Amino acid sequence: MKIAVFGAGLVGRRHVVEVAKQARLCAVVDPAEGAKAFAEAHDAPWFASPEDCLSAVKPDGVIIATPNHLHADQALLCLDAQIPVLIEKPIADTAENANRIVAASEASGVPVLIGHHRRHNPRIAVAKQAITDGKLGDIVAVNGQFWLYKPDDYFNETWRKQAGAGPLFINFIHDIDLLRYLCGEVVEIQALRSNAQRGGHVEDTAAVILRFENGALGTFSLSDTVSAPWSWEMTSSENPVYPHHAETCYTIGGTHGSLALPQLTFWHHPDKRGWWEPIEANALPFTDDDAFVRQLTHFLTVIQGNQPLVSASEGRASLNVVLEITRTAGL
Repeated sequence: MKIAVFGAGLVGRRHVVEVAKQARLCAVVDPAEGAKAFAEAHDAPWFASPEDCLSAVKPDGVIIATPNHLHADQALLCLDAQIPVLIEKPIADTAENANRIVAASEASGVPVLIGHHRRHNPRIAVAKQAITDGKLGDIVAVNGQFWLYKPDDYFNETWRKQAGAGPLFINFIHDIDLLRYLCGEVVEIQALRSNAQRGGHVEDTAAVILRFENGALGTFSLSDTVSAPWSWEMTSSENPVYPHHAETCYTIGGTHGSLALPQLTFWHHPDKRGWWEPIEANALPFTDDDAFVRQLTHFLTVIQGNQPLVSASEGRASLNVVLEITRTAGL
């Protein structure tokens, strides 16, 4: 299949490498300095704009890995041309733009896959099955962390300092998508956020309290200005660019057991439940695999007519949670 990649930043370049392994890379689109040389190094035509690309080639699918505020217009351009798209998370920067994408996909019948690649991780499949099977009992509480330190040069891309960026949109939206997938819909939110360390238009730290539809309560602490290993990035070994540490970033508590992720450590009382009773832990078995690669493999099947694991409406639901957090949290 012929796949074009819009955006040659950090994530876009990773997509390019994987596309070259599973399909034919038919175009790289990015007006930034260095993008043309990058495309040439991967034997792909380079275009400065999506319009130039689609007027010259007809991809079977497009991966949109551009800044968040560009997602909607570029997705609609592809959908109008009947080209399926994989849109990097978040689906868009606003609820209105997310609605435009969902409506266009539904009206055209052209599929959209949202790049919440963690749902493709085999560890998450095992956790989902354990919860669905009732292994944890009723889910009561959820806790999560995203703590790491982004270096100053990360913010040389000015869009990362502007509205529609920040760790809530760039990072936490991955976490909330997983928590929704594992624990159900979020029905109530309380939150605080701060830009005390870096200033600017977006937060560097936030604290969130969630109520899920099933009655479970969740807490989440996130910051991209803390020197620490407690994040999915550093605990899952999912992306080799991050150092790996055998720590926990999510804990899900139920009436019959609790689960620590990403290690899949299952805690439970072997006999009678009670705080004086013995409690033991064992790791749920799983087969490790690259979620990013699995997502691309899935996208190729979506192009052929399979249903997307993370549809446009699912991506919109995760975005709406983050938008509500930013609305209620202040700055």
